[in-house]
Amino acid sequence: MKIEFDIDATPKELRTFFGLPDVEPLQTEMLELLRQQMLKGAAGFDPAALMKPFLTPQMQTLDAMQKAFMDTWLRATTGGDKKSGAPQP
Repeated sequence: MKIEFDIDATPKELRTFFGLPDVEPLQTEMLELLRQQMLKGAAGFDPAALMKPFLTPQMQTLDAMQKAFMDTWLRATTGGDKKSGAPQP
């Protein structure tokens, strides 16, 4: 035997029916606190400082990092070495 019920209710109505607490005010407050913390953190955000511990000393300057990415990209797209551009055997 199979019995199906179709219940047309909002999440708030179901929470009330099952006797669960209304957490909407707490959720709103927590989201506002989270938003404020994110805005505080974004003010002094420096992506280079965030990545610095993960990079070797040679790549800790932006120029060196850009050069390394460009060299890797050139080698991958041309199949050659970065100095001559000639294909490697």
